[in-house]
Amino acid sequence: MRFRLTVIAVDFTIIAFFLASPILKNMGWAFYVLDYLIAALLAADLAARAYAYSDIRDWLKKPIVWLDLFVLATLLFPIWLFNLGFLRLLRLWTLLNSDFFWRTVGSRYDDTRVEAVVRALSGLVTFVFVVTGFVYATFLGHDGISGYVDALYFTVATLTTTGFGDVTLPGSAGRLLSIAIMLVGITLFLRLAQAIIKPHKVRHPCDRCGLQTHEPDAVHCKACGNLLCIPDEG
Repeated sequence: MRFRLTVIAVDFTIIAFFLASPILKNMGWAFYVLDYLIAALLAADLAARAYAYSDIRDWLKKPIVWLDLFVLATLLFPIWLFNLGFLRLLRLWTLLNSDFFWRTVGSRYDDTRVEAVVRALSGLVTFVFVVTGFVYATFLGHDGISGYVDALYFTVATLTTTGFGDVTLPGSAGRLLSIAIMLVGITLFLRLAQAIIKPHKVRHPCDRCGLQTHEPDAVHCKACGNLLCIPDEG
């Protein structure tokens, strides 16, 4: 368990570096030293996962593996692939939605509402920073976008449909991107609100129909009527 928690802590440290990369890039050579240290750490992690997997070909079929390989490429070639570095933050979504993460923290936070809220929040936060990185990499130097904070401000203002209008993207491409941010943002906000407001349920698979979640005081499965025996510490 300590090893698993250490791996998760290292993952969050890597994600924090990805988040701060647009600002840390001004550090000069020190940034590239840190970049290659992170690359070495991620390469070791990928190598260990590949070695531990029973079938390397099956392992390579997983989309998350190719995402990590792409992230590694952006770290190994930061000068050429830095503009695509915003995709590194997809690792936050994959981490918070992975079975490894919930098997590790589940013993302490074994609550379906907590899990649903965290998963919904991870999607929203990941979307905000991926779009911010895209806006920063694509529209830096245009009217209103002079730094990373401006890109973040534009993303949040558009996502919430506030639309102050003091920072806008030029041309038809900018308008289409703004429309996409608003539509996806509303969907993610609704998903988060639903996860927070919906009635609390516990995870207890029905041994007849396989329904995974039920009300805490349920006696029968609402899908098939099978008698349940949900543990109650009270």
